[in-house]
Amino acid sequence: MNFLQPIGSIFLGFLTSVGRLVQFTISALSHTVRPPFYPRIIIRQMIDIGFYSLPVVGLTGIFAGMVLALQSYTGFARFSAEGAIANVVVLSITRELGPVLAGLMVAGRIGASLAAEIGTMRVTEQIDALTTLSTNPMKFLVAPRIVAGLITFPFLVLVADIIGVFGGYIVAVYKLGFNPSNYLQNTWNFLQAEDVNSGLVKAAVFGVIVTLMGCYHGYHSRGGAQGVGMATTNAVVSASIMILCSDYILTEMFFAGI
Repeated sequence: MNFLQPIGSIFLGFLTSVGRLVQFTISALSHTVRPPFYPRIIIRQMIDIGFYSLPVVGLTGIFAGMVLALQSYTGFARFSAEGAIANVVVLSITRELGPVLAGLMVAGRIGASLAAEIGTMRVTEQIDALTTLSTNPMKFLVAPRIVAGLITFPFLVLVADIIGVFGGYIVAVYKLGFNPSNYLQNTWNFLQAEDVNSGLVKAAVFGVIVTLMGCYHGYHSRGGAQGVGMATTNAVVSASIMILCSDYILTEMFFAGI
């Protein structure tokens, strides 16, 4: 029965990691609603997460919309349904592609940055110094970043939605020969508030996931520079996986009308 020992060790290690993550998540979320608050840190993180991520999100959104318009035309032309391209573009961008692609791109930028920053503070014992100075590291380092991610991600996704629809408009009008006024009218008539709201709800959840994973892996990094590098990689990978998993869960909830 010795062959079962490695399997049991892996399973117990997995349960330990999950329990530590759940404990960290509960502690971090509870500190976001309890004083004291650090508004200057929150604003600085909002600028770093939101403003400096606009170029990445904008490029992702516009090319996603352009590719979606081309691919939709290729498929719909076989059924003489080219007029539905505007509907497909706006629905796909606002409900799915805008939040998911923006979340994945920002996870690669912000998740790695947070893990590297907090991980460096951990291995250089700066977090221990905060505790010595009677400053709660969870409240000073983690909570402001989660609040900033929760606030800024919906705005980033809204920008991605607008630019993505515009990208589809450019391809449809200037390459595929659609009438500009008819394309915009079809887009406006088909768009519903529920489509945009569902994407913004996903964005808020993705913002919490990305910042939480970055802070978690950085906070628990060990082993000097190598440990910080591993924390950075784990933060991006775990955030990306959790974004895709939570995307299905949220889509299922909206589909079921919850």
